[in-house]
Amino acid sequence: MTTDDYLAELSRLLGASGLPPDHVDATVDDLAAHLAESGPVDPEDEFGPVEEFARQLAPESAAPDGAVPDEHVETWRWTADTYADEALLDRFGDEGWEVERVDALGRFVSHRDPEQPQRWEYRRELVTRGRAALDRELAVEGWEPCGTWAVYGWYKRPKAATLGPAAEMTTPPPAAPTRHAFFSRRFWLTLALATVALITAAVALSVRDGEASTGAGFVTGASVGAAVPLLAGWAVVVWQVRRRRRE
Repeated sequence: MTTDDYLAELSRLLGASGLPPDHVDATVDDLAAHLAESGPVDPEDEFGPVEEFARQLAPESAAPDGAVPDEHVETWRWTADTYADEALLDRFGDEGWEVERVDALGRFVSHRDPEQPQRWEYRRELVTRGRAALDRELAVEGWEPCGTWAVYGWYKRPKAATLGPAAEMTTPPPAAPTRHAFFSRRFWLTLALATVALITAAVALSVRDGEASTGAGFVTGASVGAAVPLLAGWAVVVWQVRRRRRE
């Protein structure tokens, strides 16, 4: 298969998988540039069989909205703070969990085929200036975007892309976790320090102005601004604890 034939077939397969046309075009263009810079090289030697490479770049999770998922596929939603998420993604990726997206609540929407699990690896990047160029750059190495939250973007790729057959799961994957929230000690310490800083600032304002109402007003205003996200976070934690107790 010539390079042109390989890239044309790859483009067709990526499009059929549900990836947006502009994403397909950018990926194929970057791969073509990579092959041109590498000199005379067989694309199958460089990337592997075109069907397998297409599956690596656009796994089944890229199917268009409305596609009916397999009933036997496990689904799990979980969240973690940015101190712990990368280590947890690696851990769960080794257990066969593939992140499909990050939902509006900041949870990783993950799924796994218990019959044919595949190991995954992840990376997190800052995407404050947009991610189109970064998506194209990482696509050459097989990385696919799988979610965005605030200033962060997450990428995934099958471990088979780098380990080959060694990435195959030889033992049955563990049962789906019953836990859905993972907050590290550093997260709670940061929250505690922020609370102490807020109280200290309020006391300092009160002492400076000679009126307790100044500090109270500062605390009230700051607390109202912080209350919604803090209460939402505590609500999630309490709900998870009560759910685990009932189970």
